[in-house]
Amino acid sequence: MRNNILLTTLINILFNTAIAGLLTAVGFGDGFWINLIFSQCIGLSIYAINATVMCRVANKRWRMAILTLSFPGSIMFGVTLAAWLTGAGDWSNPQAWVAVVIGLFFGGIGTLTYYLSQRIEQLDAEVKQRRMNEMESEKRQMEAQLKMLQAQIEPHFLFNTLANVGGLIDSDPAQAKKLLERLNDWLRIALQRTRSAQTTLGDELDMLENYLQILKIRFGERLRWQTDADTAARATPFPPMLLQPLVENAVRHGIEPKIGGGEIDIRAERGGGMLRISVSDSGVGLNVQGGTGTGLANVRERVNALYGSKGCLQLQDNLGGGVTAMMELPQ
Repeated sequence: MRNNILLTTLINILFNTAIAGLLTAVGFGDGFWINLIFSQCIGLSIYAINATVMCRVANKRWRMAILTLSFPGSIMFGVTLAAWLTGAGDWSNPQAWVAVVIGLFFGGIGTLTYYLSQRIEQLDAEVKQRRMNEMESEKRQMEAQLKMLQAQIEPHFLFNTLANVGGLIDSDPAQAKKLLERLNDWLRIALQRTRSAQTTLGDELDMLENYLQILKIRFGERLRWQTDADTAARATPFPPMLLQPLVENAVRHGIEPKIGGGEIDIRAERGGGMLRISVSDSGVGLNVQGGTGTGLANVRERVNALYGSKGCLQLQDNLGGGVTAMMELPQ
């Protein structure tokens, strides 16, 4: 606020000086210094008195009514002050009234310029505020979309696991009980982490290990896996429940349909400002799978919502059989 007052005062003084120079150049008055004193007295009086009115009077109608009187009054006050300082005459001198007319002209120009600049600043502030509101609205919509997609991913695994429990209750009650215990442990950890906006890749890999142990109860030796991620990759911030659908897809569409099962290879590395994660399986491959389900579609939507065009998820057939899902996220 103080800096703004100093700046506008400085601009006013420079404007007044320019007017004095212009009047002297056209041969008006008794020299530059007399013109400068009159110009400064009139200009500063207009600025001080009318700016005070604009700041102090909130009601627009009252403000306009007061300015109608204070504007010419401030000019007359400035002329009176300058005449007293310079001894250049009084109101009986026609030059005083000429100074009033000049003050009205240049004061009107200055006031109009000030008003337009203030209006431009106000409009600029309104545009910025509108953009901020739009960005906040878009952010809330994105958060709602992400929560919806995340909510769709979480039950997918739960329904599959509960269906497995139902199938084991009659054939192998002990395994069904063990599976439920594993599921209970997984849920306890998952509920703590998946409600947060961000976790780390290391946390996700730990949850994924628990998830694969659950599947191991059903698949036995038909499901094998290995994980390779260094310390830097594990410490990288990572959206909750973004990696598990890739592994779930590899198991459901790659390993499960293949006689004898297969292996899943999970790798993560950082480099060039990107986090690269690959989930590769030795399953039946894309041509035999016939589809990848809704899990990958939800992952793609979440990646797009979180990272835009900077993030990507791609699937490709492996030469030796199976599929690799490659996910790249900016860091």
